Amino acid sequence: MCIFCKIVDGEIPSNKILENEEFIAFHDINPAAPIHVLVIPKEHIESFNDISAQTMAKMTPFIQEVTKKLALDISGYRLITNIGDDGGQEVKHLHFHILGGGKLIWKHYQKNDPHKSL
Repeated sequence: MCIFCKIVDGEIPSNKILENEEFIAFHDINPAAPIHVLVIPKEHIESFNDISAQTMAKMTPFIQEVTKKLALDISGYRLITNIGDDGGQEVKHLHFHILGGGKLIWKHYQKNDPHKSL
């Protein structure tokens, strides 16, 4: 059982922000921004490649509700999901990172040569 499934089952505690029958949002234990939240489906779905359109259609308003609850909907935020090993996915359970709470820097962005860094 993956770590996120254990959080869903209550085996591992989390600092929850919002939860409903299908999704849960909680603070990341290793934040990369002043606000760093993970949003996951309670059903084990390995990655974005595996999510159905119907589940994603339900997940979208849940994520939007989380950003409103955190007051990020006005100031802005970054929404990220990593897919597969090359994409940097460390936990093989679909999760979206919501990053905000300050001006975010995109470290990989190169102003002079956008192809310099991937």
